[in-house]
Amino acid sequence: MKKIGFFSVVVLLLFILPTISYAIHSVSSPNGKLRIDFFEENLAYRIIFDEKTVVSRSPIRYVLQNAATLGVDIELIGKKLTPMNETVELPFGKTKYLHNRGRELQFVFREKSGARRQFVIFARAYNDAVAFRIFLPLQPNLKNPVVVDERTSVRFPNGTAYALPLKNFQTPYENNYQTAPVEKLDSQSLYGLPFLIHLKEGPWVAVTEAALDDFPGMYLRKDKQERNTLITQLAPLHSDTTVAARLTTPHFLPWRVFMVSDNPGKFIESNVILNLSEPSKVENPCWIRPGKVAWPWWSDRVVEGRNFKGGMNTPTMKYYIDFAAEAGLEYLLIDAEWYGKHDTPDEDITTTIPEIDMPEIVKYADSRGVGVLLWLNWQCVRDQMKRAFPLYQKWGIKGVKVDYMNRDDQEMVNFYRRVAEEAARCHLVVDFHGAYKPCGLRREFPNILTREGVLGLEWSKWSKKCNPQHELILPYTRMLAGPMDFTPGSFRVENRKNFKPQFTDPMVMGTRAHQLAMYVVYESPLQMVVGHPASFFAQTGFQFIKTVPTVWDTTVFISGEVGKYIVLARKHGNEWYLGCMTDWNSREVSVPLSFLGEGLYMAQIYRDGAGADEDPEQVEAVLKEVKSSDVLKIRLAPGGGAAVRFIPTWTP
Repeated sequence: MKKIGFFSVVVLLLFILPTISYAIHSVSSPNGKLRIDFFEENLAYRIIFDEKTVVSRSPIRYVLQNAATLGVDIELIGKKLTPMNETVELPFGKTKYLHNRGRELQFVFREKSGARRQFVIFARAYNDAVAFRIFLPLQPNLKNPVVVDERTSVRFPNGTAYALPLKNFQTPYENNYQTAPVEKLDSQSLYGLPFLIHLKEGPWVAVTEAALDDFPGMYLRKDKQERNTLITQLAPLHSDTTVAARLTTPHFLPWRVFMVSDNPGKFIESNVILNLSEPSKVENPCWIRPGKVAWPWWSDRVVEGRNFKGGMNTPTMKYYIDFAAEAGLEYLLIDAEWYGKHDTPDEDITTTIPEIDMPEIVKYADSRGVGVLLWLNWQCVRDQMKRAFPLYQKWGIKGVKVDYMNRDDQEMVNFYRRVAEEAARCHLVVDFHGAYKPCGLRREFPNILTREGVLGLEWSKWSKKCNPQHELILPYTRMLAGPMDFTPGSFRVENRKNFKPQFTDPMVMGTRAHQLAMYVVYESPLQMVVGHPASFFAQTGFQFIKTVPTVWDTTVFISGEVGKYIVLARKHGNEWYLGCMTDWNSREVSVPLSFLGEGLYMAQIYRDGAGADEDPEQVEAVLKEVKSSDVLKIRLAPGGGAAVRFIPTWTP
């Protein structure tokens, strides 16, 4: 965690401007279209985009225990503006390079009376976002502040929200989104981040947070009095629900982030969360291996064509290893109950049940070029990881999936960091499930390849909540925070009329081409391949799953509407990939291929077949030579999609 001591703040005051008397202080984006203003005395902010107010004057408040609320009756004692223009190469992500181009304004404030506490606001403006955070320096009257809650307001003009309602703070962020005018939102519900809103006759705004460290996660709640106002609320401590955080100064609070654009698809291209996060602590990340994963749990460990019954046993795991090797998948995930009961916190995660011969499984996987990942209950990890993770490294295990956390209070946020650190020391990649939304920790620890925090495809096993409409909201909301372990790839598809939830060998809604498109649209360096091996044998479209990458050099939003459809292109090496998805409405999309480079490309197109409206398993595979001046027209069936691989065949 980045720290600044009291001495550093004194030094800062020596080179910043002397006391400023102006009431409003601003920092603007490099292109001049986006601006955030700060108001003195009673601290507040305002956001302006293209000369339109997108967040009106809103107070910034932190309620402290046995101390005055932070942000009231203050004065500015100095400020400093710093341009940012740096480029770093990422180990992997949705782009190869991270461009940090913007402006940062640092304000030093002091209370006019009382304890006369000082604090610093860091504010940044990018072309696609603004953000601010508070830094609490070490000082005699602010050594160990206790934060009761945050009461920062977000005052919008009229607009339509795409909000994730949550019952309480014990949540894995798994629910459908609610679409409603801001004033119609329920004041009793918590709303998870990212929170998306389309302002009436104006731009789009997405609210989230970054650099969450030693602090609780933030939620939004509809204000009971002000019709278009949301109030921030912090997850209380699990061990003491009367407070949100116990801090030791110096301490940075998380960034409050506002993405702003005329087009919500541009948020998908943004890397602002990583720009606001700390650089990598992993000196040599060459051992970190992204890739695709065979996942027996999804099908309930179905085995076909063998003389043994599928289950949590060594033969089943070897059967799925063979599938992974033949399909070119990098990993096998051994999910719950390989060591004991999945929901028991005191099971020993350094031993296996008798049916699992872990040395034999790992040896066999190694011989076939497949890495092994292990599922773990988080409480077992909390108590045993110092012993278990080094042992997994000796076994030859490549990573862990940690599950069931279902909260993001300060204690749990700190647990994520401990897992990331210990896993990195033992060269283990990490997948967090039962998780809160990403906040940028993956930049600091790139071994965190993905996380859940989403109502994903597994819900098809027991409900109808995971449907094409929900799946077309996710790219514009949850995915803005970071990689999303949605777990795509089922070839057992059905239309809305015939779909039935079932746990073993489940079916999913929409077309098979819709599932293929998810591998391009949904960002996740660790991407599951659901379904049992026999469901893929000799099936049209499986070749695309075999070849599609999970990390990208470039991401380009082509077209789309929130909750309706999306067309997204991504580049890996010298190849481009295209994903198109639609809701329950059929539609034809026209895709300009201007994102392609010069020369000719062979397009391998997997699209809904002519009869996919009634039989969603129908996929048509087409080869077509194209160039950047062409426009590709694709018809999408209800709940349909298309996936395209562009292979360069000639360049000038």
